[in-house]
Amino acid sequence: MPGKKKGPQVGSGGYRRRGLEGKGPTPPAEMRKGHAKQRAAQARARRAQGRQQRGKGVSELVVGRNSVVEALREGVPANALYVQQFIDNDERVREAVRFAGERGGIRLVEAPRPELDRMTNGLNHQGLVLQVPPYEYAHPEDLAAAAFDRGEDPLIVALDGVTDPRNLGAVVRSVSAFGGHGVVVPERRAAGMTAGAWKTSAGTAARTPVARATNLTRALEGYQKAGLTVIGLAADGEVELGDVAALDGPLVVVVGSEGKGLSRLVGETCDLRVRIPMPGGAESLNAGVAAGVVLYEAARRRG
Repeated sequence: MPGKKKGPQVGSGGYRRRGLEGKGPTPPAEMRKGHAKQRAAQARARRAQGRQQRGKGVSELVVGRNSVVEALREGVPANALYVQQFIDNDERVREAVRFAGERGGIRLVEAPRPELDRMTNGLNHQGLVLQVPPYEYAHPEDLAAAAFDRGEDPLIVALDGVTDPRNLGAVVRSVSAFGGHGVVVPERRAAGMTAGAWKTSAGTAARTPVARATNLTRALEGYQKAGLTVIGLAADGEVELGDVAALDGPLVVVVGSEGKGLSRLVGETCDLRVRIPMPGGAESLNAGVAAGVVLYEAARRRG
C-alpha cells in the first residue's frame, strides 16, 4: 500500500511551551483575590482611612442672621460668608458683611436661595450662612511639652463625658484666665470645638490649645509617666480641694459630666479623687464652674 505523503505538521504556535513556563512566583496572600488575608488587609485600610477622615474634621455652618453676626463679632474662625442674592439689606446683613470685611480672609459669596437651602439642608438660614473651618486639634503630649519647654509646670484640664460645647468653651476660657496650658477632650462622645464653643470661650480659644485623645485613659497614663499628677473631681472624693498638695506642681485636672461624673476607668486612673466643698448644699457644679474653682486655687498657690 503506497504511503501517504508526509506534509507539514501543525504546531502549537508556542502556546504549549509558554503554558509549561508557569506564571511566576505565587503572590502574597494579601494580594490574592478572595483570600482571607486580603479581606483583612482591605478592612484595615478602610479603618485607617476612616480615622484619617475623622482627624481632618469637616467644616461647620452657622446659619441665621443673628447667629452669624454674633459669631463674627465673637471672633469665631470663618473662611466664607454666603449672602443670598437679592436679600433685603437690613442692619444685620450690613453688619455681617462689615465684620467679615474688617477681619479679612473671609470670602464673600453671593449665592441663590436654592443653593443656600441645599447647603443647610433646608434650615431657616435667613439669607446668611457662615462657613467655619475644621478645628486643628493638638496632641495631648504637646500640651505638657510646651509647658516644660517654657520652664513651667503644666496645668491641664481633661474633660470626661462633657458633651455641651458651651461647657467646653467655658473651660477653655478658665484655663486661659488662670494660666493653664490647654484642654484635653476624648475623640468620641464628647464636645468638640464648634462655633458654640468658640463663642463661649470669648476668643480665648485662639490662644489656648485643645487636644483630642483617642483614648482618654491612656492619655492620662501618659501624663503620669511624664511626671504629672492626675486628680479627678468627684462629689464623693476622698480628699478636699484645700488639702491637695499637688496643686502647685505639674497637674492634670479631670472634670466629668454633671450628673454622671467621672467614668469608672478614668476615675480609677486618677492619682486622687478630689471633692470641692460646697457649704450651700448644691449636689454638683457644671464642668465650667468646677474647672474654674480648681484652676483658681492652683493659680493662687503657684502665685
